Amino acid sequence: MRKLISTGRLAVLGIFVFAVLSIFFVKLYQLQIVDGNRYYEESINSIHSEEDVVAARGNIMDRYGRLLVSNRNCNNLLIDVNKLFYSGLDDNEINARILQMCQIIDANGDSYNDELPISQDPPWEFEEMSIWQSTLMNGWLEQNDLPLDASAVEVMAMMRTRYGIDGNYSAQDMRIIAAIRYAVNVRYIVPTADYIFAQDVSINTITSLMEADLDGFDVQVSYMREYNTSYAPHILGYTGAMSDTQYKKYSELGYPMNAIVGQAGAEAAFEELLHGTDGKMEVTSTSEGIITGTSYSKMPQPGNNIYLTLDIEMQGVAEAALANYIEDANIQTADRNAMYLLQGQRDKIKELITGGAIVAVDVNSGEPLCIASYPSFNLETFWDDYATLIEDEANPLMNRALQGMYSPGSTFKPCVAITALAEHLVSATEEITCTGLYDKYADAGFVARCSGIHGPVTVDKAITYSCNYYFFTMGDRAEIDRIDKYAALLGLGESTGIELYEEKGHVASKAYKAELWAGTRDANWYSADNLLAAIGQSVHGLTPLQLARYAASLANGGKTYSCSILKSASSYDYSESVYEREPEVMSEVKLEQYMWDLIHSGMRGVVTEGTAQPQFRDFPYEVAAKTGTTETNSSTADAFFICYAPYEDPEIAIAVAVENGSFGANTSLLAQDVLRYFFEFRQATQANERELTYLQ
Repeated sequence: MRKLISTGRLAVLGIFVFAVLSIFFVKLYQLQIVDGNRYYEESINSIHSEEDVVAARGNIMDRYGRLLVSNRNCNNLLIDVNKLFYSGLDDNEINARILQMCQIIDANGDSYNDELPISQDPPWEFEEMSIWQSTLMNGWLEQNDLPLDASAVEVMAMMRTRYGIDGNYSAQDMRIIAAIRYAVNVRYIVPTADYIFAQDVSINTITSLMEADLDGFDVQVSYMREYNTSYAPHILGYTGAMSDTQYKKYSELGYPMNAIVGQAGAEAAFEELLHGTDGKMEVTSTSEGIITGTSYSKMPQPGNNIYLTLDIEMQGVAEAALANYIEDANIQTADRNAMYLLQGQRDKIKELITGGAIVAVDVNSGEPLCIASYPSFNLETFWDDYATLIEDEANPLMNRALQGMYSPGSTFKPCVAITALAEHLVSATEEITCTGLYDKYADAGFVARCSGIHGPVTVDKAITYSCNYYFFTMGDRAEIDRIDKYAALLGLGESTGIELYEEKGHVASKAYKAELWAGTRDANWYSADNLLAAIGQSVHGLTPLQLARYAASLANGGKTYSCSILKSASSYDYSESVYEREPEVMSEVKLEQYMWDLIHSGMRGVVTEGTAQPQFRDFPYEVAAKTGTTETNSSTADAFFICYAPYEDPEIAIAVAVENGSFGANTSLLAQDVLRYFFEFRQATQANERELTYLQ
């Protein structure tokens, strides 16, 4: 019988196993016997530390995936405690090294983080402290046996002694050294995230520090927000250190005390989606500072990406149109005012435009497509410009689209027409004869003129020609309570559902007037108040976003949608959907179709034969609209314009507001710029879809 395994093969296998074991034995002997002492010494001298690993914040994109806000790598400097404080240096050497590092950072145009809440120069005084700063300072005071109510002078005296700061240093240099040593010291007292000595420093700074042979710092690769667009600063917002209020909220979510969080705009509104979770890294290094190993003890988890409903290209068109219009108009007004002043005609001098807004929304979902406000600011230089921005009388930090509250003038009239039709206070065919002078309440001292003598007009023609006489009559019939009911259903004076900070606003009402003028005769509601409210004057206070949503409700037959600006969200690597928006109807006005047809016909007439006909004479697209002008004083008026398009099958609704803009019809030119972009983009998209279908 033949053997399955031959003796020769077994011999070869035995030799192979013996050789392998011999190699392992020799290697083990070398590690344990020959080099054992060296490795033992290295293990004794190895330094183990744990470092925070900053998680990337999620990106912000527009509705089409265009990148708006992202991250860029940056170099932060951390104090290397082992090299600076545990390498045999005395206090004099440590302090000299700290001061030299700070001076090099300053010389290269960077800055170090000064967390000491004490004035920069004597006499020393405490500055206002956040909860985080107060917690750190209290911990330091307790460790150094100082009372919690110790003065800043006492604190600085203790720091000079505690940190061995030589009396030869100037007061300013002494404070620099104390601030850095305090920031490092206090983190051993109150556990918190690493102290970032300097953030986003240049390569020149790092090179200069290395050339000066200054051990005592480490370079940490981190992230900074990078803005890929100059548009929509009010909407995108910015990040910064937590306030006391924010800390109370975010500490419950595990944020460290010095976390960077969204402070305004989308950065704040969607903080919990965008914010990642920092990780931890175990670092092993030699006593000379050479890193011999790293491993994650906790992996960082980046934040989610979010897609806003905005079309950033449309946003850019709206912002440019607004800025160009206002700046050109102000130049012309200033020239005319100078001429009137020379001629002694002070009564003709007009105020300059102080600001404005353009908002466009999707008619069938309520999604904001652009939200432009003027004046504006630059996110890239926001913190550098902050002091100037908050002192600017033009208030560029205010988002007029969401926070500006205006009496909407005649743009309110379609709401009154809807009220009269829905409550059967007027029929489709009833004619009201406009004589140009409304004097029903002349005995009470109220007489008002119309912009013209329109003669007999029906509801649709009253909208087209913006006949005050007709709407005085409707206001008198409906009275304010019924008008307010339909205004609320159309979203006026109601929260829009947007996640950003907005003013709710208000429509004119008996309650609001009583509150506004409490204790005076003006608190009473008179019949004349119904008339003024009906033409959009009185005490209305509506935002441009509300007016845009209102225009959309008129266009789509009464549905008022939420104006959420979050379209969707995905994981950081785009592999997983986290959120998808669904349109949300918040209220609805139900009218018979013929009534809606009257409203739409009247608004279409505004641009074909009415108050905005001259401006739309050569406009190539079919639009329905309403103009509005509200007198703010004897020399000027705010101007408004709302519209939707295409007329037969509306998709986009727009509202324009210009402070001291004089005439609503003039502001229609701003809406036209946005409409041109919309139609051209729409046509290009449809052409691309046809091409793709053909190729398939």
